[in-house]
Amino acid sequence: MLPINEENRVLLLNGFDPAVPDRPFWFTIGGGLEDGETLQEAAARELYEEVGIRVGVDAFTGPHASRLTSFNWAEYDITQDESYFAVRVDGADAVSFDHMEQVEKDTTLAHRWWSADELDATSETVHPENLADLLRKVVGAQRR
Repeated sequence: MLPINEENRVLLLNGFDPAVPDRPFWFTIGGGLEDGETLQEAAARELYEEVGIRVGVDAFTGPHASRLTSFNWAEYDITQDESYFAVRVDGADAVSFDHMEQVEKDTTLAHRWWSADELDATSETVHPENLADLLRKVVGAQRR
């Protein structure tokens, strides 16, 4: 999901694959569906669990993009069907990792609010690779 603040910056987490701890990367907030959840319900739950920000299910817009992706994490092969929902949040909201699962706490290093221009300019690894374009698309759609 794409939590976006009043300055049109998206909140990302920085973490690493425990099998390759020397290669950190930035990634969007998200996770899997629990039984009976809608995508928006899962997004609201994951936003709270991963960064401690509560918003209502109706606050999410989208999906603005989706993709099927495969990768390795902790020596497991993972295939994910990702849907990118956006939600406006107050950038002053305190980010908290208190509600993360232990493995998430152990592999999450930091958080940061990123502008599209900063995403374009960084040499750091960011997932998904087209996040700057997606952020611009979402912000542009919200201005209409």
